[in-house]
Amino acid sequence: MRPSLEHPGVLLATWFGAGYLPKAPGTWGSLGALPFAWVLVKIGGLYALGVATLVIFLVGLWASKVYMDKSGDHDPGAIVIDEVVGMWIVLLAAPLDPVAYAIGFVLFRLFDVFKPWPISWADRTIGGAWGVMIDDVLAGLVGLAVLALLMVYGETYVTGWGL
Repeated sequence: MRPSLEHPGVLLATWFGAGYLPKAPGTWGSLGALPFAWVLVKIGGLYALGVATLVIFLVGLWASKVYMDKSGDHDPGAIVIDEVVGMWIVLLAAPLDPVAYAIGFVLFRLFDVFKPWPISWADRTIGGAWGVMIDDVLAGLVGLAVLALLMVYGETYVTGWGL
């Protein structure tokens, strides 16, 4: 069953309905996170993005539980607030630059889809709302580390990225 977006928990869990878009809801959720991150950084810098990431993580625990209770599904693909959190974690290493955001997006989606260890372990082992959220947090942290390395060493090897 697909819960109605009228409930605030469902609205947030699906990131304002992005999780209900056809095919690849995680990608839609990740894309939906980008403009919010851009505005947060533009207004309050990386500090604002970091605080918002923590707040949305906590909101995501609640919203994921609401969605799972309403749908009867233990890890529905329509929940994409976890992608928002993971995407924002990666962007903590990105300058306010469209190319850096695109690279961060690609890195996060790669780690979220392919789930190398320990992301795969968390995905298989942790259940409930924590299970929904934590694998994307880990994918975000791995993406953050890779993007940070690219920001430090990338221009040495690749020119023209504007990073």
